Formats: sequence, C-alpha cells, structure tokens
Amino acid sequence: MSGGRRRRTTANREFAQDRQMAVQALLNRPFVSRQRDPETYQMVRDHFRALRDWFHEQTGFALIVTRQFAKLEKTPGRFQPWMAIEGFRDGRDYGYFTYGLWFLEGLNEGQQFLLSEMVETIREQLVAAGLFVDWTLYDHRISMARALKKLRELDVLLAVEGDETDWARVGNADVLYQASPLSRYVLQRLPDDIAGFASIDEAASDAEHADVQKEAAKGEDPSAPLIDPLRPQGSDAFATLYRRHRVMRRILQEPVIYDWQWTDDERRYVQTQRASIVERIENLTGLQGRRFREGLLFVWPDLTAEMDLFPTLGTLSDIVMLLASAIRQRLATNRLHYDVDEHGCPRLTRTDLESLIIEVRELYGEFWSKEYRDLPTSRVAEGAIGHICEWNLGTSLADGGLLVFPALLRWGGEYEVEGSDVE
Repeated sequence: MSGGRRRRTTANREFAQDRQMAVQALLNRPFVSRQRDPETYQMVRDHFRALRDWFHEQTGFALIVTRQFAKLEKTPGRFQPWMAIEGFRDGRDYGYFTYGLWFLEGLNEGQQFLLSEMVETIREQLVAAGLFVDWTLYDHRISMARALKKLRELDVLLAVEGDETDWARVGNADVLYQASPLSRYVLQRLPDDIAGFASIDEAASDAEHADVQKEAAKGEDPSAPLIDPLRPQGSDAFATLYRRHRVMRRILQEPVIYDWQWTDDERRYVQTQRASIVERIENLTGLQGRRFREGLLFVWPDLTAEMDLFPTLGTLSDIVMLLASAIRQRLATNRLHYDVDEHGCPRLTRTDLESLIIEVRELYGEFWSKEYRDLPTSRVAEGAIGHICEWNLGTSLADGGLLVFPALLRWGGEYEVEGSDVE
C-alpha cells in the first residue's frame, strides 16, 4: 500500500512538473513547434483541456493547438516599453513586419516566392495608402531586412536560398522564400478598426472587453449570441471577469507590480483574494507568491531557460545588485538622507547615483566586463537606470536621477573571492 502511494505521489509530481513546463513554454514562446520541440509540444497536448480552461477563465487567453504547433494568444494587461520586439529600431520596422505578414497570409502553405515579388507588392500597397516607400534607399531596405529576419526567427517565413542582408546591402540581390502555415497565427484580430483607436492601450482594452463579453454572455445563457450589443458593460459579471483577467495577465507577464500600480478596484481584488490568487498561480505555473508591504510579489524558485530572469548574467545586473546593497547599507546606517516620495521610495539625484557607481567600481570593477570598466561613470549610470526601469525596480527622474522602488532594496550582491576575506 505505502509503495503504491509513493508511486502515485511520484507520478502526480511528475504530472504537475510536466504541466508547469508546458505553461512556461506557452507563456514565453510565440509558438511551441512540434518539429523543433516535440517533447514540449506533446506536453501541451497532454494537458490541453486543463490548460485551455485555466487560461480562458483566469486570463482570457486562447490556447490554440494544431498538428504543427501550440500557441497561447497573449495580450498584455498593460503594455510596457520592454515588450517591444527585440532588434526593431523604429515604427517603420513594425510596419514592414506587419505588411510582411499581410503578404504571407495571401499565400498557400508551402508556396515559394521571391523577395523582389514580396517587396514590390508591399510597396504598391503602401503607396496606394499614401505612404512613401523607396527600396533604392538603404534605410528602407535595412528596415525591411530587420522585419524579414524577425519573420524567419518566428518560423513564419522560411528562407530556401539566399539572405535578405545581401539585398539590404546592394539592393539588387534576391532571395527565395517559402510560406509557413504559422503566418496566419501571428497577428491578433481586433473587434474594431485599429484606425479608430488613439493608443495601443485603447485597442487592447477594446479587445479585452469583447473577449469578456463573450465569456459573460456564454456563462449566463448558452443560447445567447457571443457578443450581445445590448448587454451593459457595467454588469457585475462583466466587471468581475475584466478585473480578474487584467490582474492575472499582469502578474504572469510583468516582473513586479506594486500596490500603487493597480487601479483601486484591482488593488482591492489583489488584497482580498491574495490567498486564492497565489494558490491558482502556484498550482499551474510553479511561481511562488508572497505578500510584502509594497505588494504581492511572485518569483520563480528555480532557474529556467524559458524566460529572462533577474538578475541576468550580464554585468549590468551585477552593477545594479551592488548598487542595491550600497543604497540599503546607507539607509540602514543613516549615512546619507534621501528624500522619499509618497510611497516611501528614496530619490537619488544623478550625483548620488554616480557617486555610488564610483564607489562600487573602485571595490569591484576588476570583476566587471571590459566594456563597463572603461565606460565613463555617466554612461554606466544611464545603463544602470535603464536596467532598473526595465525590471520595474525603479524609475528615472526628470533631473537624471533615480526613484528607487522597494523591490530593488530586497536585492543585494557581492563578489566572492576565493582565498580572500573579501566578499
């Protein structure tokens, strides 16, 4: 009997671990490809029903599984600057990326075509819309090349022969491409014309409202239409679902959220439903939640290759950890007095921050990469501020200084030197 229970316990633990691995892959990858990662793809299929229902109910995300891939249709609860596509430099890159998808959606699966055909079709479409495109200009070609590179990285565009960098460099080279079935699953459809929205947050909110209306309508009357135009958006069912989806989306997608960064309604929900939120998220994802004075924070207990974790392996994270230790020591010993905002967050002037950087570089600079050993202090400060803001550990101030958020002061770092008393 006891042996049987142990076997069942082990099997249950492995079952939960497989499900958590599937969840991590879905949250952090655009697609889980059957060809590239058949093991993880099979995990998603094995847990499909439970994952589909959980994400649909808790976040409003749709889980799509086909014979080639699995995809979680993710929409941020709130858009953040670090959610931009890595490698893209301006709006033109995003425009060409979108029109590249538009071109691919008109092709059959596996259909081959030349780059010259693609860019000419896109140019004609943009010119007809009153937008200037000239492929004889290097800036336009290199921007399109960045968009094409990202399409290939997503496996929605397959290069058969050639490379777009040659075309970007000289303008008369060509590339043979092949359309992938994934191209139809990248762009999300909005319920209304995007031209009618004033901002990306407004478009996302409109899409979320439509999704929640579908859920609320189905929950009350299975025979009712999916979207009832007469249904009041202020109804209790709608408001409850909308709040839950926004809260859960942000918790799953953002590194830190403080109490003051929620709306009043969301903050009450997080504070009153804390135990339930922690249990739901821990059971499915493996994230561990804990209530601190500044808010409900979640951490990954183990290292995982599926996502970027703080601290990263880069020197900037080392510098930020050293700065966190130095700031905390000064606050604890009252060596320096920092002004604080209404949430008790210390304000560091640019002079304060650069003084700390000079101090920690004198102590630990030999362990930094050559780039940061040689950079001027002002450039190191800019990098540190950017890294801190990206992880929501603080925010930059108009005078070039830094407002330190509480989560930063929960970190600290020192270098351990073998054979020495120095750490």
